[in-house]
Amino acid sequence: MSQELAEGAQLVRLDRSALSEAKSILFHAYRHENTFQYLFDANRPGYDQRVRATLRESLELHFAQEQDAIGLVDDDHLVAVAFISNSDSRVSLAEHFNWRIRMMLTAGLTSTKRYIDYHEQVRACLPKDCHHDLPFIGVHPKYQNAGYGRALMEVIEGICRESPRSSGIGLDTGNSRYIRFYTSIGFQKVGEVKLGGFTESVLFKACR
Repeated sequence: MSQELAEGAQLVRLDRSALSEAKSILFHAYRHENTFQYLFDANRPGYDQRVRATLRESLELHFAQEQDAIGLVDDDHLVAVAFISNSDSRVSLAEHFNWRIRMMLTAGLTSTKRYIDYHEQVRACLPKDCHHDLPFIGVHPKYQNAGYGRALMEVIEGICRESPRSSGIGLDTGNSRYIRFYTSIGFQKVGEVKLGGFTESVLFKACR
């Protein structure tokens, strides 16, 4: 996958060679979010290491399952990434034994349990039919507010529409600014997940 976008960036399909860059972008995108701060206990020493470990193990699993991963490159720099789980492999994280072991060794038992429980609650809010999920999306801090996130979402919706079995795209966020963005492009709130003292919103957009 490679094409020119109106913004001047190039769309590329990511593989494991982009793991380090993608992980760095997602680390900066998620480390200050309430969701990650609760799941990985930001008040306890080693928070950054737990976040990095979780991203590494999650992206490794994503690539191992041959899921879609796309990015935007501008001036030879990876500026935005998105990881899309397709409709044929919506397997519970709890069923991935090796992933669980690596997570417990790197992120710790408590964080691993919280992370799995959080994913199960999100899944319970989404439609039971086949659809795509968007577990991770992020834009490099230096390239914020330049339209890259919207451009990525347009590509993701295109991937969804090309799949005859997928009914739409599911995602979740606890950031009110992101909720406004997603609802502005057609996502609807379908549920909530309570995490500590705040609420995570689960959103869905039909693509048929």
